[in-house]
Amino acid sequence: MATLSDMNAEISPMKAPHGRRAEAAPPPRHFTIRLSCTRRGARLARRLACEQLDTWGWPYGSDANRTAALLVGELTANAALHGRERGRDFRLRLTLYSEDPALRIEVTDPRPDRRPPAPGLLRVPSPEEEAGRGLLLVEALADHWGTMCGDPYTKTVWCEMTLRQGEPSS
Repeated sequence: MATLSDMNAEISPMKAPHGRRAEAAPPPRHFTIRLSCTRRGARLARRLACEQLDTWGWPYGSDANRTAALLVGELTANAALHGRERGRDFRLRLTLYSEDPALRIEVTDPRPDRRPPAPGLLRVPSPEEEAGRGLLLVEALADHWGTMCGDPYTKTVWCEMTLRQGEPSS
């Protein structure tokens, strides 16, 4: 029969090699804001995302900050253009996973009926077309992206990117 000390040993924190305790991964950090579903709201979302990444340790001018700015800019511009519903906002949510480190960008808008094509199924526009390249840019820059509908009133377009430590600032 197992003793109390045996059971506690099973649930005690893991020990790393050399007798030190293994550190648990820090919890993810979040930033969430609702903005008007307009071009101005999309521009503000991009600026706020850059500021938040700077606060989290990826400074303005770093490759990670510039790439995140492009991804946020494309997703929020699409929300303002294709996901707009009069009187309704869009939501930007950034989640930083410190152990990888990785950044998840989510943009939720009020138009679940207007979903983009699935990853890998995007149509390349002809050179004469002036629009239609935003999600191609997201697909090229992000590690993963997709769309989800958590309720009948909204859709979320998300992407994830790996952040590299020690990037030089330009």
